[in-house]
Amino acid sequence: MARLYLIRHGKPSSTWGGDDDDPGLDDAGQAQALAARDWLLKRPAGERISRVVSSPLRRCRETAQPTADALGVKIEIDERVGEIPTPRSIPLAERGAWLREAFGGTWAGIKGDLDYDQWRRDISASLLPRSGTAVFSHYVATNAVVSLLLGDPRVLAFRPDHASITTLETDGAKLRLIQKGREATTGVL
Repeated sequence: MARLYLIRHGKPSSTWGGDDDDPGLDDAGQAQALAARDWLLKRPAGERISRVVSSPLRRCRETAQPTADALGVKIEIDERVGEIPTPRSIPLAERGAWLREAFGGTWAGIKGDLDYDQWRRDISASLLPRSGTAVFSHYVATNAVVSLLLGDPRVLAFRPDHASITTLETDGAKLRLIQKGREATTGVL
């Protein structure tokens, strides 16, 4: 099985529910992106990456860019590793309350017009062919993968910190969790 890495984006310049629905990184987030790059580039020979995949959202692309630049590759954008979709019936102003409720429950219990348990299976399936890849994603998407691999029905299986790197292995047919990334000492908010 070959390694791949699931990296939560660096600290954004604003949080969800703020003035910017697609913020970039703040100064701390930019430093975290560089630290993630350095860690990824120091992997031993059998664990190195050659590809960079990112959510389409700016905070992920900006976290991924230093790694892509160092490797001399383009970032591959994949919406499947993007942010959890908000139900169409929920106004953007109510997304925060919807997410807080979802965080306290299970994947099968999330209210909305989407099968969120299937959404987490789809994210995990998108990682199967990504050996040797750094995938830059989000808090909830990382939880989707980790909770599925742990057999944990809860939405929050752990609290990945900004630029936290979760190590996985894949053989193209099966995905395995090697190590969860660094956890945050505070909540997402």
